[in-house]
Amino acid sequence: MTMTAQYPGLDNKNTGYIHLYTGNGKGKTTAALGLALRAAGAGKKVFIAQFVKGMFYSELEALKSLPAIELKQFGLDCFIVNEPTQNDIDAARAGLEEVSELIRQHTHDMVILDEICIALYYHLFEVDEVMALLKSKPKEMEIVLTGRYAPPALQEMADLVTEMNEIKHYYQHGVEARKGIEF
Repeated sequence: MTMTAQYPGLDNKNTGYIHLYTGNGKGKTTAALGLALRAAGAGKKVFIAQFVKGMFYSELEALKSLPAIELKQFGLDCFIVNEPTQNDIDAARAGLEEVSELIRQHTHDMVILDEICIALYYHLFEVDEVMALLKSKPKEMEIVLTGRYAPPALQEMADLVTEMNEIKHYYQHGVEARKGIEF
């Protein structure tokens, strides 16, 4: 079935969709970054908002050489081992507001909301706010959401949902996160 058959009346060359990468397996951010790379190669402008993340990840260095892709972190550190502080909440909310404005202004062809599902899981903002943001997207804009624990409402709203399931992982054998692979 073609996209236009599945979504009658839509010209899929000018329609952006909502992607969701979720699940407990590795690869959600990696998939989103791969899509960003593909979009940039096609001449599209990409904005990546990393929620929760505030630490160094190797993609920050790599993306410096790709002017079509802009990445901004809206996390302070790694609070996931603790409860989020008010500063964590404020940083995430500021990020959501900045992304909302960016989407309203339609300055980018693709917007990636990395770890937004984790931000929702920790109640840094509410799912209704994210759904309102998604409903306001320009028709042509592609939006990508990532993170574990995707709420059912986001799964229902997304046009494409991929769940990464962990079958086995070398972490279970004591392998620490490795630069260039996990960070």
